[in-house]
Amino acid sequence: MNAPLPGMAERVFALFLGLEQQARKAANTEQLAFSMVNDGQALFGFRHAALLIAGKVQALTSISVVEAHSPFVAFVERATSTLLKHARLNEGHSVDPTHLDEQTRADMADLSAEHAYWLPLKNRSGETFGGLWLARDTPFSEAEQSLLRQLADTYAHAWLALQPHKPWRMRWPRKKLVAVAAALSLLLLIPVRQSVLAPAEVVPLGGRVVAAPLDGVIAEFLVKPNQSVASGDLLVRFEATSLKAQADVAERALGVAEAELKANSQRAFADAESSARLDLLAARVEQKRAERDYARQLLARSEVRAERAGIAVFADAERLTGKPVQTGERLMQIADPSQAELRIELPVGDAIALQPGAEVALFLDSDPLNRHEAQLERSAYEAQTTAAGQLAYRLDARFVEAPPRVGLRGTAKLFGDRAPLAYYLLRRPLAAARQNLGF
Repeated sequence: MNAPLPGMAERVFALFLGLEQQARKAANTEQLAFSMVNDGQALFGFRHAALLIAGKVQALTSISVVEAHSPFVAFVERATSTLLKHARLNEGHSVDPTHLDEQTRADMADLSAEHAYWLPLKNRSGETFGGLWLARDTPFSEAEQSLLRQLADTYAHAWLALQPHKPWRMRWPRKKLVAVAAALSLLLLIPVRQSVLAPAEVVPLGGRVVAAPLDGVIAEFLVKPNQSVASGDLLVRFEATSLKAQADVAERALGVAEAELKANSQRAFADAESSARLDLLAARVEQKRAERDYARQLLARSEVRAERAGIAVFADAERLTGKPVQTGERLMQIADPSQAELRIELPVGDAIALQPGAEVALFLDSDPLNRHEAQLERSAYEAQTTAAGQLAYRLDARFVEAPPRVGLRGTAKLFGDRAPLAYYLLRRPLAAARQNLGF
């Protein structure tokens, strides 16, 4: 049996004590949740961890804000719900994929790691109120599982200690309580205007997309982001060494075919065989001429020019310079700086009924004190996955006055129809109850 490495046990023990100390130092449940899904990576080497409380994901590794509708969050919540059906949430164990349904197994292969471990968090009565989903590429050893179970007791104790205490019972007279309840009921019936916040970006209106005209490697960008260009200005130059060589070879091949046709034409008066080959040679000349013209066209496409005046809208030239691109791949957009619209990504969970022409207010990140008015023009029927990994509807709005500069980002506030204050406050809880309970 191999002897343990010198100092390895001391290092593991020191890391374990450090995790317990971090849990006890947490000032609130947010800090504790962050520590639970991040600080243990150095000791246990998991790829990602998810903290679930009452079946809902509260924290994720390396994620500051949990998006409730993201695919990974939905997968973890569905996986733990499946484990609950097998009565395996009350004990720490390695997750057996055979206990999961087919869809959850497929999501685990795509979104998680090969080996997962469920670490329950229990209260003083021994009931499981939450747990940690830990996933990595290698199985958890028996020693690591023992440390995890010990660490779970510390985490559960710290979490319960940071929970807010139950409010004291108000010792008011019954009549006063009835009056307060009636006033609150009337207050909840007051109609208010529904509104929702969503990230937004100022994008070009009616811009001309500049796409790659051929398969090749971009040699250089001749313009910079947001630079003004005129019609016919050179924008992008492709690597043309091979294209020039092809055009030169095609030109020489055409010359050879024309020379052969001319020689046979001169011999046709005395040589019957040369006369018979004239049609074939003439067709070959036309073929070589077409190949020459095509090679010239490809060479001409190696320089992309602006088809209209405007500004060049793109992110970064260094990202594409020197890299191969395919025909039709988007390079930039030529837009009129005075023509812009507002593009909004409305998360599925925040969607409300919005009619064309609905009022929209934009607050830019660079200028949050000023309000830019806009009106809703279009809204997508289908939600799509955004760059942040969440499902959202795309909405387009036009500015009432002069639009801000293209490329600026901010937060859009969209206004819907009026509804009772009770509905405005309870819309999200009602939707969650409808989704989970089905009534």
